[in-house]
Amino acid sequence: MGTSGTPGAAVDGGGVGVGVEQSRRLATALPGPRSRELMTRKTGAVAAGVGTTMPVFAARAAGGIVEDVDGNRLIDLGSGIAVTTVGASNPRVADAVRQQVEAFTHTCFMITPYEGYVAVAEQLNTLTPGDHAKRTALFNSGAEAVENAVKIARAATGRQAVVVFDHAYHGRTNLTMAMTAKNLPYKHGFGPFAPEVYRAPLSYPFRDGGLDGEAAARHALDVIDKQVGATNLAAIVVEPIQGEGGFIVPAPGFLAALAAWCRAHGVVFVADEVQTGFARTGDWFACDHEGVVPDLIVTAKGIAGGLPLSAVTGRAELMDAPHAGGLGGTYGGNPIACAAALAAIESIEADGLLGRAREVGALMKARLGALVERDPRVGDVRGRGAMVAIEIVRPDTTEPDAALAGAIAAAARAEGVIVLTCGTYGNVLRFLPPLTISDALLTEGLDVLDAVFGSIA
Repeated sequence: MGTSGTPGAAVDGGGVGVGVEQSRRLATALPGPRSRELMTRKTGAVAAGVGTTMPVFAARAAGGIVEDVDGNRLIDLGSGIAVTTVGASNPRVADAVRQQVEAFTHTCFMITPYEGYVAVAEQLNTLTPGDHAKRTALFNSGAEAVENAVKIARAATGRQAVVVFDHAYHGRTNLTMAMTAKNLPYKHGFGPFAPEVYRAPLSYPFRDGGLDGEAAARHALDVIDKQVGATNLAAIVVEPIQGEGGFIVPAPGFLAALAAWCRAHGVVFVADEVQTGFARTGDWFACDHEGVVPDLIVTAKGIAGGLPLSAVTGRAELMDAPHAGGLGGTYGGNPIACAAALAAIESIEADGLLGRAREVGALMKARLGALVERDPRVGDVRGRGAMVAIEIVRPDTTEPDAALAGAIAAAARAEGVIVLTCGTYGNVLRFLPPLTISDALLTEGLDVLDAVFGSIA
């Protein structure tokens, strides 16, 4: 069975929980007997629509390792889909959660508020782009936050229409399914969907004929103007780097041109930074890279070190537009999740994780860029910071090859490396390692990927 030679060390200062050795180890074939037993129980107890990428059950996780119930240690290049950015058992987060659980687990902020919610809002108002007056509201999931951003935009503008983009993913609720582009597995059979949602073309440098950002924006805005009309439009909602759609990085200038058009026409510019936020791209938020200041910014995933929390942060006059009681929810801004969020933010700052994200990204891009040069099945490598992907195509074409992408991901997982796929065409391999992963583990994971490419004809 495979095993790494040297245990990894996480970035100095934190992120690795106690007792999880930072080395890859395959004690059994995957899945092992205990995981097979649990999968049988899962099949009998859990709805079939709740799928799993890997047939192994986690027992512990820390740093760059997920350990399963059979004692296999897997290199984590997924972070629970960009959630455990500061580590799956970050010591600061664990301590903060422990203390909060001992104090109280819930009162509902709308009934008897508590300081943690206010403190998280203050941090988000400070950290998000722009120096204008801001307000924040807390929720549970990314989809819930996106829905509330749309509610806020509609309340503030008195308009109804919302524009999203090709390849977008915004969630699994009825409204966010309407906003999401991909049919399977997200939308098929679940309609009818919420009305007044329109779609515009995205800047997709690998596939849009080399349009620069401003030209791509002109094309999108022309579609918006003709098919929707600015006077009907409450908000444009865009992922600064698309997540599930394929880690598509718009050409420089695309986001800025959209934001400028929104300002000129009284349209709310909403940045969905659910997957890109909280150091993932090497900045606090992906918008920071281009100096774009959204009117509203939506966050979740990496916000709270693995606990469910999301937020909408934005211009005070917009955030204050809904009537009292119009925003909220029983669990929104749960005190335990708020404690975790404050500890995660502290860890990003204290452990230098913005810089670490850039280091991780440089290492991944160097290795994956070399793969592009020697393997014609790799059409593109893209991303920013520790959010990097490769697009798999048929050799010397741009034709997507989803079957090959799936086979590569499955083969890497069988060797103990967690690799995720994404993309409208299902042909993108995405890499989202925890920022606490060591260079040694990250390099080993990429070595395994190299070997898999070499073994699949």
